[in-house]
Amino acid sequence: MRYSPTSRFRGTFLGAFLGGSLTSDGKIQSQSYPDFGRMAILGTESLIKLGRLDLDDWIARQQKESLHLAATDDISIKIIIATLPVALFFHENPIKLRQNLLPVLKIWEDDPVVRDGTLAVAYAISLALTEKLDPLTLIPQTISFLGETPTSIPKKLLKVQNLLEQGAGLSRAQAEFAREEKLSNTIAMAFYCFLSTLEDFRLAVLQATHNGNSKVQDATSLSLQATGAITGALSGAYNGISGIPVNWQLLLQRNSPAWGLTSFSQMLELTDAFVAVWSGVYDTLNPKELTEEGCEVALLSVYAAPRVIRSR
Repeated sequence: MRYSPTSRFRGTFLGAFLGGSLTSDGKIQSQSYPDFGRMAILGTESLIKLGRLDLDDWIARQQKESLHLAATDDISIKIIIATLPVALFFHENPIKLRQNLLPVLKIWEDDPVVRDGTLAVAYAISLALTEKLDPLTLIPQTISFLGETPTSIPKKLLKVQNLLEQGAGLSRAQAEFAREEKLSNTIAMAFYCFLSTLEDFRLAVLQATHNGNSKVQDATSLSLQATGAITGALSGAYNGISGIPVNWQLLLQRNSPAWGLTSFSQMLELTDAFVAVWSGVYDTLNPKELTEEGCEVALLSVYAAPRVIRSR
């Protein structure tokens, strides 16, 4: 195994957070949208507590914190980030992955484009975590996983495949997908940035958040943030936390992250507890109980083979 599940889970969450926090000049800033990934944290806490997916518990947690997705431009990216815990928890089984993602999506809205975008990102993460991701076949496999669909996402992904085969640069890809502020274009750009710099997390998210136009409009900034978050999640799942630059991690340690958490270490502790519950090592416990003195080291070295020690 190239990277441990803990490293990849951490990489996914931290990658999404960092990708959504980078400015177009490569600097890390506080989130402009405080609840950008808060729903992902609430979903993770629900899975840790119950050890299974419970939609009623997800909804209750959102209502308790008054988190509602209004019909705004950033609703789509919030939904995709919110479903990351489900993508991670069921990553080893594509059938269960789809079966559990689709009901979760209906919590917010039943939009075909959001559905396909979420499934595409989750499936790529699934292949990365099971070490079955082949950059040459990822897009055809993803399109096959989506199945028959009226959305334009499969066509956009095929354009990405063509651009990669032609060795097209970032400017050409941006020209192809930046004509409209649509989720399908955001997904396509994220896959391009991820696959064109597969082994380099830093370069992947810098590409995703780069804009050569100095007159950046608010909508464009939001689109870059969304592209960065998805690219960061994909690259983080593939490269693990060890692929994320140390200086970026140190910067986060000195600044409290968003997503409703109080510290960088809290994000790591929550992720480690999540890995422990996913692996079946622990019964459903309070996340704080999983990070008491003497337990944290054990959580960092959790390994699990499919269907061996998991309780699901």
